[in-house]
Amino acid sequence: MKLVTGNSNRSLAEQIGAYLEVPLTKSLVRRFADQEVFVEIQENVRGEDVFVIQSTSYPANDHLMELLILIDALRRASAKRITAVLPYYGYARQDRKAGPRTPISAKLVANLIVRAGADRVLTLDLHAGQIQGFFDIPTDNLFAAPVMTRDIKERYELGNIMVVSPDVGGVVRARALAKRIDAPLAIVDKRRERPGESEVMNVIGSPEGRDCILVDDIVDSGGTLCNAAEALLAQGATSVAAYITHGVLSGGAVARIAGSKLKELVISDSIEPTEAVLAAGNIRAVSIAPLIGEAISRTALEESVSSLFD
Repeated sequence: MKLVTGNSNRSLAEQIGAYLEVPLTKSLVRRFADQEVFVEIQENVRGEDVFVIQSTSYPANDHLMELLILIDALRRASAKRITAVLPYYGYARQDRKAGPRTPISAKLVANLIVRAGADRVLTLDLHAGQIQGFFDIPTDNLFAAPVMTRDIKERYELGNIMVVSPDVGGVVRARALAKRIDAPLAIVDKRRERPGESEVMNVIGSPEGRDCILVDDIVDSGGTLCNAAEALLAQGATSVAAYITHGVLSGGAVARIAGSKLKELVISDSIEPTEAVLAAGNIRAVSIAPLIGEAISRTALEESVSSLFD
């Protein structure tokens, strides 16, 4: 087995390597003066089972090109099998035609990864499960729920928790977590007037006197979470925290969350936390390295990955 990484989240790749007791393969990923990406694999990978660990997070296009060129370099170096490990799959929110003459970019990116030479894909909490079908190669979609569940059990009195979906589209994800900790479920009904902005309309459920935990896959601007927290507190919730897999946190999101009524925002390190995130008092990151490391190990040994979530 060989582990290769680009520049998107090297600290996570190193943690995965430490879990597997496999050092990262020496490679060079740099830019020419005009910002073209250059890649050189500096170890022999002929006949090897290679896992390329790369989140396509900000800057998404740069990190996507690094991934594609790494895969191409490995294919031309005669790697036996190449698995693209995408802790965060960028462009996943563009999974359908949202209006006339608009693209389905999630499918386009899937095509690029396949055409570059990937043999299989390993990713985490896809924005929409059907994106697995966009790939014409085997695709495993992992779930951060076991990691989040463990953290919740360590920090909360389970008898008083209510799991909340911040929108109708996330109900399946929130219900799955609620089932794991045997907690009731509530839903925030929202209306989005334009991208990046949301208005909370109503809370379906009774959060009065409960510690509410918002669950979602992506936090970007943070507006939805902040509005949902205010709505839940207005309905009598004791406290509101949020457990989100991918902390995109673009623009002024960190400042918005730091100044909000959220008790805490817990994210995974699928996207490398920025200095602003690390400095925020109410944002905390939990590691998914053991989860991804175990999935990589099972893939290499041809063992079941789905049993990780039984």
